[in-house]
Formats: sequence, structure tokens, C-alpha cells
Amino acid sequence: MAAERGARRLFSTSSLWLYCLLLLLGRPAPGAAAARSGSPQQSAGASIRTFTPFYFLVEPVDTLSVRGSSVILNCSAYSEPSPKIEWKKDGTFLNLVSDDRRQLLPDGSLFISNVVHSKHNKPDEGYYQCVATVDSLGTIVSRTAKLTVAGLPRFTSQPEPSSVYAGNSAILNCEVNADLVPFVRWEQNRQPLLLDDRVIKLPGGTLVISNVTEGDGGLYRCVVESGGPPKYSDEAELKVLPDPEETPNLIFLKQPSSLVRVVGQSAVLPCVASGLPAPTMRWMKNEEALDMEGSERLVLLAGGSLEISDITEDDAGTYFCIADNGNETIEAQAELTVQAQPEFLKQPANIYAHESMDIVFECEVTGKPTPTVKWVKNGDMVIPSDYFKIVKEHNLQVLGLVKSDEGFYQCIAENDVGNAQAGAQLIILEHAPATTGPLPSAPRDVVASLVSTRFIKLTWRTPASDPHGDNLTYSVFYTKEGIARERVENTSRPGEMQVTIQNLMPATVYIFRVVAQNKHGSGESSAPLRVETQPEVQLPGPAPNIRAYATSPTSITVTWETPLSGNGEIQNYKLYYMEKGTDKEQDVDISSHSYTLNGLKKYTEYSFRVVAYNKHGPGVSTQDVAVRTLSDVPSAAPQNLSLEVRNSKSIMIHWQPPSPATQNGQITGYKIRYRKASRKSDVTETLVTGTQLSQLIEGLDRGTEYNFRVAALTVNGTGPATDWLSTETFESDLDETRVPEVPSSLHVRPLVTSIVVSWTPPENQNIVVRGYAIGYGIGSPHAQTIKVDYKQRYYTIENLDPSSHYVITLKAFNNVGEGIPLYESAVTRPHTDTSEVDLFVINAPYTPVPDPTPMMPPVGVQASILSHDTIRITWADNSLPKHQKITDSRYYTVRWKTNIPANTKYKNANATTLSYLVTGLKPNTLYEFSVMVTKGRRSSTWSMTAHGTTFELVPTSPPKDVTVVSKEGKPRTIIVNWQPPSEANGKITGYIIYYSTDVNAEIHDWVIEPVVGNRLTHQIQELTLDTPYYFKIQARNSKGMGPMSEAVQFRTPKADSSDKMPNDQASGSAGKGSRLPDLGSDYKPPMSGSNSPHGSPTSPLDSNMLLVIIVSVGVITIVVVVIIAVFCTRRTTSHQKKKRAACKSVNGSHKYKGNSKDVKPPDLWIHHERLELKPIDKSPDPNPIMTDTPIPRNSQDITPIDNSMDSNIHQRRNSYRGHESEDSMSTLAGRRGMRPKMMMPFDSQPPQQSVRNTPSTDTMPASSSQTCCTDHQDPEGATSSSYLASSQEEDSGQSLPTAHVRPSHPLKSFAVPAIPPPGPTTYDPALPSTPLLSQQALNHHIHSVKTASIGTLGRSRPPMPVVVPSAPEVQETTRMLEDSESSYEPDELTKEMAHLEGLMKDLNAITTA
Repeated sequence: MAAERGARRLFSTSSLWLYCLLLLLGRPAPGAAAARSGSPQQSAGASIRTFTPFYFLVEPVDTLSVRGSSVILNCSAYSEPSPKIEWKKDGTFLNLVSDDRRQLLPDGSLFISNVVHSKHNKPDEGYYQCVATVDSLGTIVSRTAKLTVAGLPRFTSQPEPSSVYAGNSAILNCEVNADLVPFVRWEQNRQPLLLDDRVIKLPGGTLVISNVTEGDGGLYRCVVESGGPPKYSDEAELKVLPDPEETPNLIFLKQPSSLVRVVGQSAVLPCVASGLPAPTMRWMKNEEALDMEGSERLVLLAGGSLEISDITEDDAGTYFCIADNGNETIEAQAELTVQAQPEFLKQPANIYAHESMDIVFECEVTGKPTPTVKWVKNGDMVIPSDYFKIVKEHNLQVLGLVKSDEGFYQCIAENDVGNAQAGAQLIILEHAPATTGPLPSAPRDVVASLVSTRFIKLTWRTPASDPHGDNLTYSVFYTKEGIARERVENTSRPGEMQVTIQNLMPATVYIFRVVAQNKHGSGESSAPLRVETQPEVQLPGPAPNIRAYATSPTSITVTWETPLSGNGEIQNYKLYYMEKGTDKEQDVDISSHSYTLNGLKKYTEYSFRVVAYNKHGPGVSTQDVAVRTLSDVPSAAPQNLSLEVRNSKSIMIHWQPPSPATQNGQITGYKIRYRKASRKSDVTETLVTGTQLSQLIEGLDRGTEYNFRVAALTVNGTGPATDWLSTETFESDLDETRVPEVPSSLHVRPLVTSIVVSWTPPENQNIVVRGYAIGYGIGSPHAQTIKVDYKQRYYTIENLDPSSHYVITLKAFNNVGEGIPLYESAVTRPHTDTSEVDLFVINAPYTPVPDPTPMMPPVGVQASILSHDTIRITWADNSLPKHQKITDSRYYTVRWKTNIPANTKYKNANATTLSYLVTGLKPNTLYEFSVMVTKGRRSSTWSMTAHGTTFELVPTSPPKDVTVVSKEGKPRTIIVNWQPPSEANGKITGYIIYYSTDVNAEIHDWVIEPVVGNRLTHQIQELTLDTPYYFKIQARNSKGMGPMSEAVQFRTPKADSSDKMPNDQASGSAGKGSRLPDLGSDYKPPMSGSNSPHGSPTSPLDSNMLLVIIVSVGVITIVVVVIIAVFCTRRTTSHQKKKRAACKSVNGSHKYKGNSKDVKPPDLWIHHERLELKPIDKSPDPNPIMTDTPIPRNSQDITPIDNSMDSNIHQRRNSYRGHESEDSMSTLAGRRGMRPKMMMPFDSQPPQQSVRNTPSTDTMPASSSQTCCTDHQDPEGATSSSYLASSQEEDSGQSLPTAHVRPSHPLKSFAVPAIPPPGPTTYDPALPSTPLLSQQALNHHIHSVKTASIGTLGRSRPPMPVVVPSAPEVQETTRMLEDSESSYEPDELTKEMAHLEGLMKDLNAITTA
């Protein structure tokens, strides 16, 4: 009852901050998490406890002392208040109060005076530890320090008399117990010996004298002074001898021995040699020469010893001392093992927690050997139990915290080298008082709904105080019966009323209670529930101390002991074993505690585990132990032995290691044996160490055949050798700085399924030929390639098709490359040819046929897409070992191409690894890749192809051919048409149309119209009448937006009335698109913001100025027409007939109506004539927005120009879907009395180009073609207009130059007759080809604006072979003039008239020619 009351009091004061913290962590109840390394946030009423700094400033270190001396072991700790310092020796507290020789210094250090040490009494030697305690906090302990007292001097070896030749080295031994080495010194002739660079003392006490002189002779002895009276060794005489008559052998006086050192220490590897001449000493580590000069840590001492200072773990390895005096070389080796003291990778962190919580102190350490870890709480060892557990090797877990668990915890790591400690503080917090508000009552009906051996599932109902309980969380407290330490488990989410308690013990009674929490705090606890877990079947535990060791290259012995928890008699054991790298486990039944497995693979790692069986079945398995069988000599020879003659005296040998399954150990080298073919008993051996896979054999005889074989070595011996392989050195050293010349002859003899090829070598025999490459194939010699030896003179190409025409090529090659090919062709015989195959014998000195089998092609070619222009190609090579490591000189060729366009050529690149990064590819493009391998003279076929499509990229070009048309009958609605960008770089997912009345406005001020999908047309409604608009289009794909097109201008019609639109359009002021003139960067279109949201144009001219302008323009026009009329009347009748015949050769001609009485006098017009467009072909991908209906062929049709597209595309885009057919267009035009509208593609080419391609850069395409006089007339008097078509669209082959003026009004565009040029004609720079308005500010930078033009069409009628132009009525002409000129400035007209005068001068020059 007391425990229950305490629990209720505890949870009635649970803190709000912990509740919030647990909600953030997803654990809604208190006790679920601990706060680390920070201050707890408690409510205002609770006291705040903080972590107290408590640590050691100085810790004791290992110390060496001598008998009778004094020692200080330093220790100092920091804390507030100051800690109490005590000392332990060998784990027991020292009583320093009554100790005369030991006393505690004020800073906490231990002072030991008059160290006592004897053979049977060693009271001061041992392990010391400093203990610091603060009563209100806890206790911490320092690292342990070893105090060593040097014993009585004892000589294990003493100097002996010796003699040495002058200039050599001498050594004098003096070895004492290790702790006395620092106290050893030497005397010469009873006088202290001074040490220097030539005379040194080794760490063991031995004296080394290098480069001995006569002065070094004398009596030597060593002295040990360790606090007592000095102890002297025997004296030994060193004699210095003159040079001997016979040269003494090179011998070691002192060889290095294996050492173990700690990181940071120094090591000396002694090595002293003697001989004449005096030897030079050098060192190697792991078969690599040591660079003494380039390292500050490596020093060569007197005599040749090696000193390594400030040792690191990288210094570990095998060191070789090599002595060489020119006559002979000797070497010795020693192993240096480096150890490291324990270091903390992660130290424990301070923790805040509440009672009943579970916490974990983390501790990660490193060291060599691997340190062991133990935990200390307040200075006492933590003994693992059910509530204190070591988890994840080094971490300490404390379950079900109680108040007494508070204090300091230390992680102590220790190995053979030393020890280290790190600590953290645990603070158990009091629960903060609950906030104002009702707390929940006790949960009801707590039951164990599921009871197992190691877990119990609890369920309950909501408290009576909160029947719904949706916002309640619950904590389940449980403990073993009879144990005061209680643990807690929380529900995972609010409203959940069940929890499963894991990791329980079988057949154990537990006490459970449940507490509910709301936002105000924890409520009442439920009544305790007593539950006993189920008993567990009594199965054996794991067998302890399982060990495995190799006994031979094919056998391993495994031993183990009886399980500690056998739970009855063990009936037998089952040993499971498995080869590393496989997943097939095998087993064997055993009745004893050991077993030897035989028949295993050599030098192969196996894993083993043991399971004990009793009458209930199998028990718990042991952990896996791994061991490798012993190594053996290789069981197979090296692979792929090849010989390459370098010159007349050397041959290069290449080979590959034996297959991994036959190496039977680590390959340590290779043994090469070679001999002359004529002297097989005289064999020479060469040893290659390490993993070298080639060797150059030099010093051979010229023009001699040699045999070679190679065997692999392990530490166990030499494996089998390859078969003898022969080659011959050159007679003389030939030239290999260039490729061979062409073979002197090539002959082919076709058979049914084969062709015999024979040849003779190049005439120039001074260039090295290493072989011949034979290429062959049906119709092409590049299908297959075979390479043969340079000795070869003929070859039979097999497996050919009968009755097939083969082309054969022969090239000589060397290491520089392949020479010039020689070609021949042959047709294989048919199947019916039964004639005997002639024997084909070549009387050549060399006739062996090498195996032409090509290498296996790479497999598993994969293309990994990395970006929009990069793909990584990887593959595997089945001719390589399993680890796919390339160790020979093979290389790979990667080729790739795309099928768009279809005639794309392959690109190639070489690689020496099993992957290649292909860059510079096109975005969103499918590529195919294949790989081939080449090794020496052998190549494989191309591998199977792999395909990869590069990632998409944002479009890099804008939409093309942007055009704007007015919708029929809806002048406020326009239709924008365009074509996709040429560089879409992916699937177009939509477009954005920007439009504005101000071309200079910021782009974010333009109106946006999105277009979803790949549609190529869009309607924009409710525009303001008679207003210029500017349009830009931007394409987008999955990667983003592309660049914007250039701005396109379009002016909406003036009025809604449909009967007025034909006149408006004819005047060029309604429904017209035009390219912007060069108005400068400051130009702003006129705006009227009061009546229209888009603004409307205004005219700045008054009526007087307008009248002057109209009269001036009229006069100029009359003058121009009169000049043309005079020109025409000067021609004779014969000229007129010739001209008429010439006009018929073109597609129509202009005619004056002066020959008929029914026709009016000539008007002041120069008319356009129509050129009929004929489609070249049909596009396979028709524009879904345009129809393919041909343009109506009548005198009033307008054939627009698109200079950037082909004629077929151009023609398709001239029909708008609004007019589905020619009939509907004609009917509509006739009914409404207006000219149908058609889409006019804008010009996109620069002005100075061939007439065949680009007539102009005017806003509307200018009129062209010859103007001819004729007697025919147009019975309807209709006006005929035409545009210049490209040369691909003309019926005849000629097109004529055209002079251009402003084409937006009929008065401002006229054609000039000219003689057809004999070929493509370009504009003369003198000819004006720029709109008049663009002359105003040509040097000013403005927005580049393209223009969509709206053509005006007359009434539709059937086409006629000859049409006669007529002048429009006066009223219409006047109105058109007024509409057109009303928006021009005076300066504009002045410049226009000046430009017209220039045009008339050019016209006179043309007509008089």
C-alpha cells in the first residue's frame, strides 16, 4: 500500500514539460524518454537542477622508479565544492593517515618517499588509482597507473673481446633487465664514453661503433647506476686491424628483431654488418624502398640501424635490412607491430530522466588490441543484471530507474597498452506539480489478454472520469514480484488502450498497473494486476567456447564445450558449416565435443556454428566462427601466356594468374624459365616477385628461337608451369617508328564455304611486321577481322556462304598501327560444284596456322542515364577472373550512335576499365551502345547492344512560325498559331502566350494565356479594337520553360461591323500584322487609357497636314506610273508579242487595259500578279490545326511566303481551319461581300539573301514577278495580287529581284520589271529592301519583333490562265489612303518621300537597261 501511495503521489505531480517533450518524440506518456546534455525545463513551481562539472584535471601515468628514490603520482580533480581525493592500490583504498612513507599532497597527488623494493618485498610496486568524491554528487575514479621499481642489476649478456677492420663497424653487447636500460652507460679504458653520431647505444644497451678508427681500440665495459652502488660488467678489448690480404665475407654483426611499440613511441631496428669493402645499408618496408631523406621520422643510425620516431599505425609491417658492398648482398627482416592505447570515439553524455524510465549510456572506444569496457557507478563496478545490461558491446542500459541510480557513471576502456576513462552524470528529476484542472481517474478492467513465455499483452477500458478517452495517453508500469525497481511502457498514440510488454522472463510473476494522462497531468493508478508468464520448453543453450582452426590445406578442426544451460541430458550436436561467399549450409551430426572436417577447398574461408540437441529438440545456436584452410602450392599454371619480340635481343613475356580456385593461397611471385630451342638442357630461371604479370627478358642472341614457361609461387612453393611457348628474336633491329607498308601480293582461291588467302610480306623488310589483319565480308571487308602471326603466309577463311561475293582486305600491322590495306574479291563456289578441292601448298619457310579464334565479346552491357548529355556504359568480361580485375594490356572499344537521322555514323572511344562515361550527347535522344575487347592481336566481335535515352532538358529554342489571324466575324477575337521549337529537348507539355500593348513593358506586366498539351493554336478574346498587340510564346516540357519567341505585332480591326471589314483590311489598317519599324528604345505605342483597358491609337496629324500629304503622295505616284506607261508605249508590236510569249513562260503576267473599248483607261496602279503554288510532297506529320486544302486559284487569291519552311509545309499553313474547303471559302466570301482571311506566315530571314529564298524582311511579302503588257483583260475587273514564292514552288525555274517599299498599303508597294537573270540572284545593296518606317532610327536598339500578316482576299472564282488587273474605285482608293496615312508622323512621310525618289532613280536605271 505504501508503494501504491507513493506512485499516486509521484504521478499527481508529473510535469507538463515532460508531457510536451514526449508528445514531440511520439511517446505521449512520462517516463518514455530521457533528456540528454541539457537543462531540464520544469514548470515554475519546480526546482531546477543542472549538471555539475566534475572531472579530473590531471590523472596519474605509468612511472618507473628505482629502489630508495621518491615518486609522485599526480592527480587533480575539479568540482564545486572541492572534491575529496583518495587513492587505491591494486583495487584497495590506502590508509594514508598512518602511513609514514606515503602522503597526500594538497592538490591530490600521492607522494611516496624512499621506495622499498626487494626480491621478496615489493610494497610500492603495483597499480594506483585516484578516487575523487563530492558528497552531494557522487564519485569518479581516474585511469590506473602502473608504478614499476627497477630491480637489482643483472647482466643477461656482457661485452666480449673482438677485432674489427678499420672503416668497418663493431658492436659490444651489454644487455640488462628492461627496466634498467635507461640507467646503462659505457666506459672506454675506465673513462666515460661520449656518444655521438658515430658511436651510439641501442635501446637494449648494446654499443655500436661505425667507421672504426685506430682510436676506437681499447678496453670497454658497461655500467649500471640505478640508485645504489654502480655495477660493472666484464671488460672486453676491441682491436682495430689493418686491411687483410683476403677479403672477408659480408656478415651481419647485429640483425633486427621483431618489435612491439605503442603509437607515439619510438622504435629502433638494429642492423649492423661487417665486410670489405665496408657495406652500405638500406631499408625496405613491405618490399618498398624507404625514403630516408624525404621523411623526418626515419633516421639511419650509426652502423645502419633504423630509428622510427613518433610511430603511427601505418608504420606496422615487415622491414628488410639490406647490406651491399658491391661484391655480395645480404638481407635480414623483422616485423614491427604497432599497438594503440584506448581512445574514445564517443563519450557518455549527461542524462536527465524520471523514475521508472529506461536509459542508455553510450560509449564507443577504439584501440589495438581491441579494448575491453567496464562501467563504474560512483566509483563502484557495475555488475550486469536484469536491470543493468551491457548492450551493443560497450553501452550501458539501465532499466526502471529509481532514485538511487542517480550519480556519476564512467566508461573505463582497457587493453594491453593502457586504459582510459570518460564519465557522465545521471540526474533523476522530480515530477513538476500538475496544472490546474481535473485529472483522469484510474483505467478500468485492466486484463492480460495474451500471456506468452516472454511477452504479455494488456488491455483496459477508459477511466470513468473520461468515458470517451480520445485524448488520453497511458503508461503501463510493471516489475517482477518482490523487486522494487519498476519499469514503464507507454502507448504509441492517444486513445490506444492496449500495450505489449516484451522481453520478459519465462515462468516469472510480474505486477502491472496502468496510469492515464491528460493535458493536466497523470491521474490515478489502476489496481495492481498479477500475471505469470508461461514456462518455456527446456532447450539447450549455446555451446560455449566454440573454436575452429585449420590443420591442413584441406581440413579444419572445430571444438566446443557443453552448454551451461543444458536443461537435461545432451543427446548430440549438429555442426553446421558453409563456404564463404555461398549460401549453401551443410551439417554433420556429432556426439563428442570436437570434429575435424576433411576434403575442404584449399585456402578457402569457412564459417562454423554448433547446435546442441536434447530430448525437446534443437537448442540455441552458437555464434558463427570463421577460419580459412591453410595455403598450398598452386594447382594450376598461369593463364594466357604470350610472347612479344621487342627487338633482336629482348622478348617481353605476358601472362595472367591461375584461376582463383586453383591459386590455393596468396600468389607471392612467378618463376620464369627459358632456354634456347637448340639447347633444351640449358635452362635459365628468373624470379618475379609480387603481382607483376609481365617481364622483359634481355641479353638474348639475335635470330635465335627461345622457349618460355611460367609457374606461380605461394609461400608453400612452386605450382605447375605452363607449356613451353616458342618465339624467335629478330635477325636485326628493325624500324617500328612507322606502320608497315602494303603487302607485296595478295591471292585468293574460293571454295564452296571457304576461301584460301595467301600473301607475301611487304617489300620493305626494314620495318617491323608483328602480324597481319585479314578483313572479309559480303560486299564489304569490315564484317569480320582475323589477326595472324607475322610468320603466317596463308589462311583459310571458313564458314562462308556458297555463291556469295566476298571482299577481302589484308593489312600488315605492328605496335604503331595498321598499314595500307590490299584488297581482293572472290565469289564462293555454288553447292552444286563437286570438283575436287585443290591442295594449296605454299613453299614458305613458315607455315603454322595460329588459332584465329576471336576473344569472347563483353557481356551484360548496361547504359545508366546520368544526365541530359551523359550516359555511363558498364559491362562484364567473361574472359576475366571472377573479381573482374584487369591485369593485362587488354582494352575495350565503346561505340554509340543514334538512329535519328538514320544515316548517323558511329562514334568510338577506348577504355581500359569495365566502364566508360559517354558525354556530349543530345537531350531526350535514344542511343544504342556496344562494346568490343581487344587484347594484343586478338579482338572480339561487338557485344549485344544496350539502349539508353538521355534525360530531358528545358527547350533551348523558342516556338517557330508564330502567326496571328483575326477570327472570322469576331474582330475582338484573334487566333495565334505556331510550330513547336526545333530544339524541344523533350515532350512539350504546354505553351505560355504573353501579349501586351507595350512591347517595351517588363515581361511580368504582360498578360499570360496558358496552353495545355501540344496544341499549336489558341484563341484570345475580348481584345480592344484598332489596337496594336505584341505576342510572345514560350514552350515548356517536364524540365521547365524554354526561351521566348521574338515579339509579333498584330493590330485588331477598327470596328465590329462585318460589312466594313473588307475595306478596313484592304486599307491595311484592320486585321493587319506588321513587323515593328526601328523606332528606338524609347518608343511607346500611343495609348488611350480612358476608354479601353488596352489602349487605342490616336492620330497626331491635323486635317491641313493630312491634305498636303495626300496630294504629295498622289503626285509622286502619278509620276511613277507615267514613266512606266511611256516605257511600255515605246515598245514595238513585235516586242509586245515577244514580251507576251515571255510572260506566258512565267505563272501569269500584269496587263494594262488599253486595248479594249470596254475597259477604263490605265489606272495609277502597279498590280501584283499571282503565282500558282504547287505542292511538292505531303508531310508525314500534318499540322492538326491547318487543313491540306489547296489555296483557291483565282485572281484574288494571295499566296503568302514562308522563307524558313519547305514548300509543302508552307502550302499547308496557308489554309486555316475556319475555311474547311475551297467551296466554303468562296460561298462565305460571296455571301458577305468580303475577302476571306488567310493566315500569313511571317518572314524569319535577314533582308540580304537570295531572291529564291527570301524576298524581303518587310512586314508583308512584297509583290514580285514581271509586269507585262497584254491585250487580254479580266472580265470581272478584279484586282490580282501575288507574293513571291520560293524557287521550289515556281512552275518555271526563274525568280526575279524585287524592289520594296512599305507594303502595308497598296499605294506603297509596286513591282519593277526586269530581265530574268540566268541563275540565282541576290539583292544589289543599292536596292531598297527595308520598310520605309524602318529608316527612321536604324541605329537605335529596340526589341526584335517579327510580324504576322493578315492577307486580304477578294471574291473567290475559278482560276483562269490569264488575268487582267484593274484599278479600284476612287472612293475606295481615297479611303484606303486616308486610313493608311492617318497614323504617320510628318517626319515619317518626309523620309518616305525621299526614299521614293531614290526608288524612282533606280527604276529609271533598270528600265533603260
